[in-house]
Amino acid sequence: MIVLPDALRAALLASGAERPADPVPLLKLFNPLGPATWLATELDMDGDTLFGLADLGFGCPELGSFSLHEIGAVRLPFGLGIERDRHFEGGFPLSVYAEAARQSGSITESPQALERAAAALRQRRRDDPELPPRGG
Repeated sequence: MIVLPDALRAALLASGAERPADPVPLLKLFNPLGPATWLATELDMDGDTLFGLADLGFGCPELGSFSLHEIGAVRLPFGLGIERDRHFEGGFPLSVYAEAARQSGSITESPQALERAAAALRQRRRDDPELPPRGG
């Protein structure tokens, strides 16, 4: 079972209610024995459905919804389970993490990779006026 502190749960629920255009991830879950990682930006009112970027370690991270209950029910060897990164602080909007994951094939927190992804997204928005501006 993954326990979310009250303040974090409230922030995820508020983000889910507000639906900002390009939110910063608030929660990171990870497999301590493997490559699976989830970055969540919001929690639905059902208290279970998270939205964000999921990477199961197959080289194709994707945006979508996932179940906090199902992730928390995963049982790994040695009595371990999926864990919450208590030190995670999202420093970029979700679109930047998604672009960096697209470029590298996995979710990354490398500052250099995230800066490159942010620059690529800025350039893409300048080159294509049909794309919405960041946050819109």
